[in-house]
Amino acid sequence: MSLTTAGGPLSRDAAATNYTIDGPAHRIAFMPFGRRLRLQLGDVTVLDTADAMLLHETGIRPRLYVPLADVTAAAELQATDTTSFCPFKGDASYRTVRAGGRESADALWTYEAPVESAPWLAGYAGVYEERFDQILDEDEEVLGHLTDPYHRIDIRTISRAVTVTAADGTILARSTRAVLLAETAFPNRYYLPRADVRCDLEPSTTYSVCGYKGTASYWSANGVQDVAWSYEEPLSEALRIAGLVSFWEDSGATTTVAPA
Repeated sequence: MSLTTAGGPLSRDAAATNYTIDGPAHRIAFMPFGRRLRLQLGDVTVLDTADAMLLHETGIRPRLYVPLADVTAAAELQATDTTSFCPFKGDASYRTVRAGGRESADALWTYEAPVESAPWLAGYAGVYEERFDQILDEDEEVLGHLTDPYHRIDIRTISRAVTVTAADGTILARSTRAVLLAETAFPNRYYLPRADVRCDLEPSTTYSVCGYKGTASYWSANGVQDVAWSYEEPLSEALRIAGLVSFWEDSGATTTVAPA
């Protein structure tokens, strides 16, 4: 489970336990990331640290915090007029990062005087990861955002019949060779071989990035835009879904699985 979602100990709806946590309903935990991280703008490294932290907060995915002392001499931090307030952390002020002729507005935020219950935030900056051109986790590029060490995916074969039906009752796919992908905090997803898809899949320009699975390509079918997606070149932990297709229920498709 995640710490902050899906029944985790820091979530709003903790799982059934034989213990209680004495503390506020909204909880935060500041934990070492444990690996070297580098943030880049263009080809300039603006931060290089082995002391990054992850802030786990109830109902929110972990956020990256980095020591301000590890911002490199190649980068300039410019304070901006942007501010925000969190009752659990304090008043945040923001910094624009400039390096190598590039600029990333409000890419970092700091708590100059954090609340009394979170003094350890002093000296660290939160990071909008998507506002940098590249993040390196050791020597590997991060896709999307840093992964949560308490988040995982499990992929299992399933011989029960999986049927995908469109809103008008048309069967879009049926397979006894699907795989089930279970992912922390998400409903189970079923991925089917394309040979078992009964509709014409038209490629879409839509894509999304998952730090656990990779870059997803989307497909339209039966007159519905982006009704399905696939990972053509997934990350190593998701290789078993390479080229398989999953259907998006928010687009009107319904997936049913035969009972055991």
